[in-house]
Amino acid sequence: MATAAAVALAAGMTSPASAKPATAPAAASALTAKQHVTLITGDRVALDAKGRVVGLQRAEGREHIPFQVRKAAGHTLVIPADAARLVASGTLDQRLFDVTELNKATTRKAQKNGLKVIVGYRGAATAAKADVRDAGTLRRSLKALNADAVQAPARDTAELWNAVTDGDTTASGIAHVWLDGVRTASLDKSVPQIGAPTAWKAGYTGKGVKVAVLDTGVDTSHPDLKDQVVDSKNFTPAADATDHFGHGTHVASIVAGTGAKSGGKYKGVAPDAKLLNGKVLDDSGSGDDSGIIAGMEWAAAQGASVINLSLGGSDTPGVDPLEAEVNKLSAEKGVLFAIAAGNDGPQAIDSPGSADAALTVGAVDKKDKLADFSSTGPRAGDGAVKPDVTAPGVDITAAAAKGSVIDQEVGEKPEGYLTISGTSMATPHVAGAAAILKQEHPDWGYTELKGALTGSTKAGKYTPFQQGSGRIQVDKAIKQSIVADPVSVSFGVQQWPHTDDKPVTRKLTYRNLGDQDVTLTLGSTATNPRGAAAPAGFFALGATKVTVPAHGRAAVGLTVDTKLGGTVDGAYSAYVTATGGGQTVRTAAAVEREVESYAVTLKFIGRDGKPAPYYGADLTGVAGLANGAGFHPYDKSGTVKVRAPKGTYILNTAVYRDPEDATKGVDWIAQPKLTIGKKQTITVDARRARPVDVTVPATGLKPQFASPGFDVTIGDGEYGYGWFLDTYKNFRTAHLGPQLPAGTLRQQWDAHWTKGTGEQYDVTSGGPVKQLATGYTKHYRAADLATVKVRMGAAAHGKKGALDAFGWLPGTSGASSFAVPQPLPGTRTLHLSATGGVQWELSFSQEGGVDPDGFPVADAGYALGQFAFKAGRTYTRTVNTAVFGPRIGGDFGLFRDGDEISGSLPLFADSAGNAGYSDLTSVTTTLYRNGTKVGSNDDPLAGDQPFKVPAGDAAYRLTTSVKRSAKVAEASTRIDASWTFRSRQSSNGVVRLPASTLRFGATTGLDSRVPAGRKVTFPVTVEGAAAGRNLKSLAVYVSYDGRNFTKVDVRGGRITVKNPAKNKAVSFRARITDKSGNTSTITIHDAYYGK
Repeated sequence: MATAAAVALAAGMTSPASAKPATAPAAASALTAKQHVTLITGDRVALDAKGRVVGLQRAEGREHIPFQVRKAAGHTLVIPADAARLVASGTLDQRLFDVTELNKATTRKAQKNGLKVIVGYRGAATAAKADVRDAGTLRRSLKALNADAVQAPARDTAELWNAVTDGDTTASGIAHVWLDGVRTASLDKSVPQIGAPTAWKAGYTGKGVKVAVLDTGVDTSHPDLKDQVVDSKNFTPAADATDHFGHGTHVASIVAGTGAKSGGKYKGVAPDAKLLNGKVLDDSGSGDDSGIIAGMEWAAAQGASVINLSLGGSDTPGVDPLEAEVNKLSAEKGVLFAIAAGNDGPQAIDSPGSADAALTVGAVDKKDKLADFSSTGPRAGDGAVKPDVTAPGVDITAAAAKGSVIDQEVGEKPEGYLTISGTSMATPHVAGAAAILKQEHPDWGYTELKGALTGSTKAGKYTPFQQGSGRIQVDKAIKQSIVADPVSVSFGVQQWPHTDDKPVTRKLTYRNLGDQDVTLTLGSTATNPRGAAAPAGFFALGATKVTVPAHGRAAVGLTVDTKLGGTVDGAYSAYVTATGGGQTVRTAAAVEREVESYAVTLKFIGRDGKPAPYYGADLTGVAGLANGAGFHPYDKSGTVKVRAPKGTYILNTAVYRDPEDATKGVDWIAQPKLTIGKKQTITVDARRARPVDVTVPATGLKPQFASPGFDVTIGDGEYGYGWFLDTYKNFRTAHLGPQLPAGTLRQQWDAHWTKGTGEQYDVTSGGPVKQLATGYTKHYRAADLATVKVRMGAAAHGKKGALDAFGWLPGTSGASSFAVPQPLPGTRTLHLSATGGVQWELSFSQEGGVDPDGFPVADAGYALGQFAFKAGRTYTRTVNTAVFGPRIGGDFGLFRDGDEISGSLPLFADSAGNAGYSDLTSVTTTLYRNGTKVGSNDDPLAGDQPFKVPAGDAAYRLTTSVKRSAKVAEASTRIDASWTFRSRQSSNGVVRLPASTLRFGATTGLDSRVPAGRKVTFPVTVEGAAAGRNLKSLAVYVSYDGRNFTKVDVRGGRITVKNPAKNKAVSFRARITDKSGNTSTITIHDAYYGK
């Protein structure tokens, strides 16, 4: 029998306990099915609509491997113990276990046919390559990286894991394993702004130079790009290399558009350059790393002198595969990469713009004001200067790809052109400028081109971390014969304390590419981390003049003396300006004056008293100078050192006897608040840990799952840590450090067992604590438990149902569940802990077959609500039975938010009112305003596609027609609904719109059928705006053929109808009017069948 375990790590709801279980309103996420992501290990993680982890199914043979769960900074990582060392060392990409990243829509789309990874090799690695290619499908061989891009279906990822690892180390010949991640596009007067017309007059138009635009493709039918593209290649799954998104065409025309359609008004920077069109982003504007790398290699092989990359993704410390490729091709082929800095604002330089060799481009407007969106430095990890330059990137008009996504969204004005903003638009200005220089100097490589463009910039009122050296000036660059090499100088990090800092000198080298000696006059300005002038002498030049011989070099010392910084620590920057020979060279410099930091030694001791070779450690900075810092140190000796900024940390560790088998012993030792303010040694000694023992009063139980966890609130941040375990056997815990203030630390202990095929025990205990438990014992009595019998209906034949029970404790933010699918219809008996204020959130999913990888697929699901059950009581709940229909109330209804109208309304809530989701075969939702159609979409009022409407008051009509297959549910297969109301924009935020519905209280069996031919009376209930005294009129109709409806009387809130004949259905319709004149019409087709 397939099983799945679940843990949720997000804020829950609480309600007071009562004899009758109290229910909390179901969340809107009840309208969305769970998502699943498969890790490279083959283990499968389930997430709910809010991105919370709600399930784990281990791969075959991995049943006893423990998993740690870490939640911080909006991301949740689920890391198995046998991967922890490789993640800590950087050999294994952490993103392979970042379920938040893996569950993003763009990542899910890219990985829909299986997990994509890039495997880097050491040397020839013949055997390793063969194993990897046997385990997955070779998508691309990336020769420059000595790597393979491989894809493995979810069912085969465990085999790929075995090919790249050997226990908890990499297999022989394997150097790195990266997620083949997703990158996205980085979204008249600008050409003159950078001085291009001056270069044209001098005869430099990019003629004879190839520029590769690696983007979403190019619309070669546009008049501005006719005959400009000399070769194209598609590296995406899209059908062709044409631009159907609209980004690449815009970028290409900025580089080399002829301006033919506009009479030259919108001519590109280098109109005589020729373009290579490498489509590396698909028709939605995204692409995977390996495709982009393959595009780079292709462009270089085709003779590109300049490669434009107006794309990117989040950067992390270290060198990722795209950065490595940029550096390698630049050095080996002399290609200049112009790359967008990104559109994420402060301290958010994107990769691959973060590569050393990249000419990284930020954006300014027409007045050279830095764009608010333009990503700034310093670079992650080492504080280096990025971006390198800026260029115009605000409101740039260039060619439109007719009918493309952006063309339709933005609209052409004038015809054939789009005006959009982004560092994507700034970057091709630089690529075009580089093409002009390359025409002028055919023998120049990327070093000279980069040096001339960065050295000749126009200064802005910004730091090097915001603008690099400044805004490019191609009219100055074509006269540039003096360049700096390198184009910026980084002094790295100077360690705290700074009272004994020694001056550090780097050579600032100038190259003279001309035929005459040039004498340069040097000067510098420097800025501290607060934007004020740095102290005098902080940056100092070794000379104020230097003569650079023709075709030669000359160096000047640039010295930084961080001792002079006083009390101001952080990133300092400077500009060195060299003037002479009619030209100016601007060079940026930077140094990180380390904040107060200390050496911290971590020593790990095993249960045997010896240094522990197997352990995992997370040191997370949460307050003070440490905020945002993170370390995952490891050394096989059992002793590891880190240098940590002063502040508050969370230390979370585990010592394993065998990382591949938790039952042999795991010791979880944590210090939820660690203050680092001096050099110190912390000993993590497994001998301090004590056992965990949780039991329930029953025999014949099969342990299924255990999940301990804690979360801690420090300042504005909340951090969570937990485990997936098969049992608590040989699992021990210990607390390190002092107690915490009341209300900041919560701990939870969950455990799950099954008994037979239809019974389970789920318990949770814990709550607010001042310190973590060193060992924990909890023996439940029968009097501590509530019994909940859940009657699960069979909406269709041959289905299985799985029931989740999540236990929430007051003040905690985590819960876990274990769901065991069983045939429908049926009853599942839950024995739930009911002490300590625990509340239970129950949810049901109907499994309707398997996906291509053989995993179960849910085709419907319902949230039963959240309950405070009383110990010793027995409760009954029913789910997944007819009549299914719309539900309004609580979180559900129609809403207006500013200029948007949308729904969060379960159209197929079951007979008990449980909200949920269902696989649908067709959806049409349409909004009318004053009788005129606003638009239509395929959103079943789940809030995914709001309608935009004008602010003024108007009469609206919203209709929806939704169908589902009888293979999902034989009853209530179609819902037609229509609502009329008046609405106008409100200043009160989200406003509920006056919509109503009618709930039909017919009693059906678990098969959603009734005895054929009987006359029955049952209640009908108005929900929504017309409920109670607000009801003006209600008319109810019945049909036995789905076409002809007959009105029935409503008496005392009840109707009397004749049940349908055997295997025939009855349909219902309701017309509702509230006292304000708003109307609602609901039709439920095939509401239930006779038997």
